[in-house]
Amino acid sequence: MRIALAQINTRVGAIDANTESVLEAAAQARDRLGCEFVLYPELTLSGYPPEDLLFHRGLRDRVEAAFTRVREGVSGIAMCLGYPEYDGEAIYNSAAMLRDGEILANHRKWALPNYAVFDEKRYFTAANGPTVTEIGGCRFGLIICEDAWTPEPCRACREAGAEVILVINGSPYHMNQVAERERILAERARENGVPLIYLNLVGGQDELVFDGGSFAVDAGGEVVFRAPSFEAGIHVVEVDTAGARPRVPPQAVAPPLSIVESVHAALVLGTRDYVEKNGFPGVVLGLSGGIDSALTLSIAVDALGPERVHAVMMPSRFTSQMSREDAAEQTKRHGVRYDVLPIGPIVDAVVDVLGDVFAGRDPDTTEENIQARSRGLVLMAISNKLGEMLLSTGNKSEMAVGYATLYGDMAGGFAPLKDCSKTMVYALARYRNSLSASIPERVIERPPSAELAPDQKDSDSLPPYDVLDPILESFIERDSSIDQITAQGFGRNTVADVLQMVRRNEYKRRQAPPGVRISGRAFGRDWRYPITSGY
Repeated sequence: MRIALAQINTRVGAIDANTESVLEAAAQARDRLGCEFVLYPELTLSGYPPEDLLFHRGLRDRVEAAFTRVREGVSGIAMCLGYPEYDGEAIYNSAAMLRDGEILANHRKWALPNYAVFDEKRYFTAANGPTVTEIGGCRFGLIICEDAWTPEPCRACREAGAEVILVINGSPYHMNQVAERERILAERARENGVPLIYLNLVGGQDELVFDGGSFAVDAGGEVVFRAPSFEAGIHVVEVDTAGARPRVPPQAVAPPLSIVESVHAALVLGTRDYVEKNGFPGVVLGLSGGIDSALTLSIAVDALGPERVHAVMMPSRFTSQMSREDAAEQTKRHGVRYDVLPIGPIVDAVVDVLGDVFAGRDPDTTEENIQARSRGLVLMAISNKLGEMLLSTGNKSEMAVGYATLYGDMAGGFAPLKDCSKTMVYALARYRNSLSASIPERVIERPPSAELAPDQKDSDSLPPYDVLDPILESFIERDSSIDQITAQGFGRNTVADVLQMVRRNEYKRRQAPPGVRISGRAFGRDWRYPITSGY
């Protein structure tokens, strides 16, 4: 039996476009691939996650019309279709088994995740029973995403007679998620002695990136099929139904990506989909000659092509000749539009306007921030006039401790590196250069600097990044206390200073643009610290 896994890229709220994708995939699976059954991801018709759109009556009407269109419009192949199901005042995260206009079975999601980026209990009503139906002589159990992360739903399917369990998903990427999914599904297979087929969504949706990577495990928990990650496509899994018990024999197994490879792919896909799904013709970014903007430029070009990327160097009197040369060299290597717009006259004008107010006070970080905000002004003006979306170039380490200027370098519509530590930025830059030499080597080797004051270095204000980043990871992603972090070998005063910087800069992070989530806890959907706090 040939089963098509429609690892497709949907768009939240684009009901008509998502429905067309469903119909096209069904026709391709049936006519070109010779499949008897096609699976679609979680909430395919609405896109995932639809959030408060679910409460709109208009969405309900469109989803119900689309469901009817698919049910009545596809013949000759069975389908498993994810959709939001409305039943009176209740909303269910559901999946229907369809064939030739008939609803063979309908599963309502059993386990509703309500942690990290998930808040499904806000929207959906949970069900609590197994769904098993026969297609092509095989009894399939059906569960949805989180259902697989606890033993009971799979056990209930097996006890109800399931010979193969299907798991449809909208599972977002983070660095450790891929291995964890395969570990959990292997555990479910061994517990129940049945194969599992896992289908995942692919594509970017605001901060989230869905990486695909659909796979199958046999009854012993071995991965016997794996689709490529971060690529939309329709993939075929064969189920052997000739023996006493159906089995999934070894098939194509795409090699897993390394952590750095997968993060790079997530950043590229997330940036591309954010720009394209929101209808922007291209992007503009400030290119400083430093590593963060250099990596952001490479990601933008990989995502959109050089013809849709606009780089702007905005030198001040503190900008080194090295930075000017390296920025120009990188734009040549990428072939993007490049403008050099000095900010000196803007900075001087602002300082002059403020002269009476600042009289008697020595220059400090205020004047540094005026430079950053002058650059933000120039970039936002270009964005407004040319319609290009502004990419912010800041990283997670900077966002954590507030080493960024509100309304300056934090300005923008999207921040590709928002969840990447400085350590990860360096790893990504080296990885990108292993593909092609896009970033001048001395950009990677030189000490990082904001170049807002003479001979300025990041290390003047922050601990070295090989100290700072582990402290931040422990605090942000593992909620470790100051005592627990100090016990890892860091100086207590250093830890206390870093955590205090994190706490007092929450107000900045609330005003930062969205960016790709690549860690287990990113600033945004799954970071909800109070701004006003006495903790």
